[in-house]
Amino acid sequence: MVQFKVLSGKKAGTMWSARRFPVQIGRGQSADLQLEESGVWDRHLRLDFVPLEGLVLTSQPEALTRVNGEPVQQTALRNGDTIELGATSLQFWLTDCRQAGLRWREWLTWSAIAVVSLLQVGLVYLLW
Repeated sequence: MVQFKVLSGKKAGTMWSARRFPVQIGRGQSADLQLEESGVWDRHLRLDFVPLEGLVLTSQPEALTRVNGEPVQQTALRNGDTIELGATSLQFWLTDCRQAGLRWREWLTWSAIAVVSLLQVGLVYLLW
């Protein structure tokens, strides 16, 4: 998942996480992340997941969007990038990963090692 931290504007300090793609950011009701600042269009930008490129930001042709201070129409985002749209700015982050529990697999592995060891001891005893 990805998350955005709103750095300036009415929602400054809030975090928003994207659960699915594409993500629309803008002022309109259809936007996933709604920002009501001046200079933000109804559908200001879109964030897509492209398998070979990563997360790609695509801005509306007339909408002013800057990534790390540089004006862009389309660019691949990196962790920590700052996105400026209208009078607000966001910071792009990848969310922390949660490690899956491996207790069951570890227990199964140690059990298999114990069974194989006992079988080897039994085999040595029978062949002696």
